[in-house]
Amino acid sequence: MPNGYSICVGTVGSSLWHSPDSGNTWGRIRDPFPGESQVRALAVHPKIPQIIFAGADTGFFRSEDAGASWEKLDSPMDGMKIWSIAIDSADPELMFVGTSPPFLFRTRDGGRSWEKLGASIAQECAIGLPRVTAMVADQGTVWAGVEIDGVYRSLDAGDTWTQIKEGITNPDIHGIAIVGGPQKSILVSTPREIFSSSDVGESWRSVVMTQQFPMPYCRWVAVKADDPKVIFAANGDAAIGSTGTIQRSTDGGETWETRPLPVEPNSPIWGFATHPSDPNLVLANSLYGELYRSNDAGDSWEKLKREFSEVRALAWVPN
Repeated sequence: MPNGYSICVGTVGSSLWHSPDSGNTWGRIRDPFPGESQVRALAVHPKIPQIIFAGADTGFFRSEDAGASWEKLDSPMDGMKIWSIAIDSADPELMFVGTSPPFLFRTRDGGRSWEKLGASIAQECAIGLPRVTAMVADQGTVWAGVEIDGVYRSLDAGDTWTQIKEGITNPDIHGIAIVGGPQKSILVSTPREIFSSSDVGESWRSVVMTQQFPMPYCRWVAVKADDPKVIFAANGDAAIGSTGTIQRSTDGGETWETRPLPVEPNSPIWGFATHPSDPNLVLANSLYGELYRSNDAGDSWEKLKREFSEVRALAWVPN
């Protein structure tokens, strides 16, 4: 990539970090993030990659220069913990935010005005307050995954919502990803299993039980932008564990392999960052602050020198 790329890292404990030069140097973004903001969500504009949105426990933020500077947008999410952001692939002005306490919000004008949506999400669960951990939006179809209350789907850009009651046997939802190609499908990751639907959620199949992985815990799932058969799964020994692995499938989830890392991770692998401008560039993070990079779609990985506090969100965009 001639001009390199910018990386944003959202943390719990040290706010947002930014690298303008492909991870060589880093700076902490302090303004307008107050104190030690907990940044759990990052989302990149699908048509203008220099525009990035961040969700924190201190509000909703927007950058127009690939993460170098930010502004806080007025929103009804102030005082809530923002866990997920989705931008519609066809209409980037249409955006959705998921929070804890578990509510869904929508903007139709790129974040200038907001409305609270009517999804009837459970307000209590085994962990206390549920949280909307994952959201994706594609041409008016919106998916929201709740930890712990299952998957919710809207077929009308968020006007009405249906809870998926059949096919996904674990309501502890961690990640959701859209799989492109001639027939789009949706992937949903839970701690012990990954599910897939190719009929907009009417039926589901089990892609893989994580007992097939080296470690029992699965957090996130990601798909290579130009090849729907290449899937990445974030793996670890436990939710708050001591090590992890990166799992990759090159045949749509039929078989999986552990990709070698240069060091043993210090905690579970938690998430991935991809961008269609370079489908071979994949970033991954461990829960406790390590970043890994692959320039060849997961064949090989290197560890970035810089380490952070607890990492909950990761994004990269071309400069």
